[in-house]
Amino acid sequence: MKLFPTILVTSIALVASHLQAAKPLRALIITGGCCHDYKNQKNILSNGISARANVTFDLLHEGGTAGDHKVSIYKNKDWAKAYDVIVHNECFGKVLDVNFIETMTKAHKEGTPAIVIHCAMHSYRRADTDEWRKVMGVSSMRHQQKTSVDVKNLKPKHPIMKAFPKVWKTPNGELYEIEKVWDGCTPLAEAYGSRTKSNHTCVWINEYGKGRTFGTTLGHHNETMDNDTYLSLVTRGLLWACGKLDADGNPKKGYGPKK
Repeated sequence: MKLFPTILVTSIALVASHLQAAKPLRALIITGGCCHDYKNQKNILSNGISARANVTFDLLHEGGTAGDHKVSIYKNKDWAKAYDVIVHNECFGKVLDVNFIETMTKAHKEGTPAIVIHCAMHSYRRADTDEWRKVMGVSSMRHQQKTSVDVKNLKPKHPIMKAFPKVWKTPNGELYEIEKVWDGCTPLAEAYGSRTKSNHTCVWINEYGKGRTFGTTLGHHNETMDNDTYLSLVTRGLLWACGKLDADGNPKKGYGPKK
């Protein structure tokens, strides 16, 4: 007669354990191109995010330092199907092929979350299509001088920004000039550009079609990217884009760091 309660308690514990053991988010980092240390940055991002959240990474690094390389995976219309989220840290500003670009962006418009970092904003920027800009949520054509910037938190109550300082001085920087903020984009932080004598959005979220995007133009230098404030911010942005960040800015159950 005492056996039944023991079995019941054990069964409940096993069910609870199963519910907590969430399947890791599967992410793909796409990187390569001009002007940045992508050899090290792909590891800074993948290791830094997976140390803070239940995310596994595949890495696709190609194109050398060319600005006109067409990432091979984008040629497949189902290129993003195997992944929960795509991290774009690429710099291919000379690619002009509209059909190629719109094949890539279709995956995000149809629901695959995107994380866009730094030179992703200058990739595909001169092509005769706005689809990439609509996915990202901003338009940028140029940047300012290399210097640290003071990043001002515009939305301290937003889950992504609750743990972000009121003002964060980046270790180094290259502020991008934002020419347009698209419909669906919500700026989360900005920094002052001395050349334009104006503030520029540098952290944001965007919704386009069925997809969510988290973006930041910060991250040119490794010392900025490999900073706890930066990596924690991008991790929260990734979890938000995937619907795995709670209202307090913490990973939802099962999506925190492995212990």
